[in-house]
Amino acid sequence: MKISVAMAYYNGGEYIEEQLSSILAQLGAEDEVVVSVDAASDGSGEILEQRAREDSRIQLLTGPSKGVVKNFENAITYCAGDIIFLSDQDDIWKDGKVEKVIKAFRRSGVMAVLHNAEIINEKGQKTEELTLFEMRNSRSGLLKNFLKNSYMGCCMAFRRELLPVLIPIPEQMYMHDYWIGTAAELCGGVGLLKEPLIGYRRHGGNVTDLSHGGIWFMLKKRMNILRCLGILKKRIKNMERL
Repeated sequence: MKISVAMAYYNGGEYIEEQLSSILAQLGAEDEVVVSVDAASDGSGEILEQRAREDSRIQLLTGPSKGVVKNFENAITYCAGDIIFLSDQDDIWKDGKVEKVIKAFRRSGVMAVLHNAEIINEKGQKTEELTLFEMRNSRSGLLKNFLKNSYMGCCMAFRRELLPVLIPIPEQMYMHDYWIGTAAELCGGVGLLKEPLIGYRRHGGNVTDLSHGGIWFMLKKRMNILRCLGILKKRIKNMERL
């Protein structure tokens, strides 16, 4: 079973070496890390290119420069693995993450797996904050995740069979992870692992925000989600006809 890791990159030089090391240590010789680079103007381009020269499992792509969703879409599109993990550029994967997630896929037969994460600070030290599952009351289910999204991309992996349904991600969809999690729910289910398998790093430059906007912003997002769910269901029906 080949493993792909899809990473969306944007000026992440401060933490990228630690993150890549934590990922690559868990991959086999035939696995890959696909990094879509939207910007490396912080001088990190040389770091990425050096790591790619040293390890042929790292594949660097030029990103579309259209935001984080399209950057992840670009990375995912070029993944060749049977199981595709999503990864942020600044976290730390705990030892055994890949093995435990693959076991969950084999045990349950689900289309995606979501695991927990502990919060770490800029120095990579564990904090006293709640885990992501505790913060977001994480559960599977369409209604629950429509009201409050559990699907944090940095904690997700999914089967390659979902790609024809997932790609392209609609322009109205502002969360790639919610899109993937919902597609998996409709196509075979999402398994949850309560164990924290990454350190989710909180710092001033985080692209993902754990908070949400005001009421009008949230209503607009929900309307866009409903439109995208219609697109998703049509794609699934078309796949079933094939």
